[in-house]
Amino acid sequence: MVLVSLLVLNLFHVLNLVPLKRYSRSLGERVLVPAICSSIYAVLATWAKASSTYDGLFTISLPLLPILTVGFSFCQKLVPPPALHYFVLSTLLCGASFTIQASWGVAGVTPLEYIYIPLALLLYSLSLTWLAKVLETERHIPPDSQASVFDIYYAQLVNQFWVLGLLWLLHPHSPWHVLSKSSWHSLLFHGYLLAVQLLGMVLNFLDGVTALCLSPLAAALLHSARQVVRPYLQLL
Repeated sequence: MVLVSLLVLNLFHVLNLVPLKRYSRSLGERVLVPAICSSIYAVLATWAKASSTYDGLFTISLPLLPILTVGFSFCQKLVPPPALHYFVLSTLLCGASFTIQASWGVAGVTPLEYIYIPLALLLYSLSLTWLAKVLETERHIPPDSQASVFDIYYAQLVNQFWVLGLLWLLHPHSPWHVLSKSSWHSLLFHGYLLAVQLLGMVLNFLDGVTALCLSPLAAALLHSARQVVRPYLQLL
């Protein structure tokens, strides 16, 4: 998915649709932390979804992401900080959503989920706020040297590509296990895989750009919107 995102961004740059600077080592170092955090989050989220049911702990815990993101926003002293009324409203909305879903019960939780899922949410909220902090730092640089939103997102993608590649090679099972077990001869499999990759690419792009252009809180709400509103829709 990250590789597809890089290819699409470079294609748009070649077509003069997206202004994009070459990968900068200094910028890459500044976005290394969010790249590592978001990569580990992607791995842990995939593991959680694969090892639990739809009503698993990961799904129920997602509404806590905006609350954690607001906490990291204050810790990193983002300017401007989240507005008080947005903070209160999102906390009440997400907290109530989590409480309602937790009261319904959690199916088949493994001990590792109690460790990995809170860690995943903490890492992703840190990733969103760190990205916003990088953009805030760029605003204090002379305009001709400033990195744009696309430059920051592109640098993060490049870092993610190498981090995820390393995590793939370090997998306890053979890295080629998934490739050998997949139905590459099936046209339906290729279509489904492409659709999943493109949809995931768009959603990740929206998360990153929202964190950079609007706020980390808005990105966290976008990422967890489905699970936040789910209990309210079921109560209607």
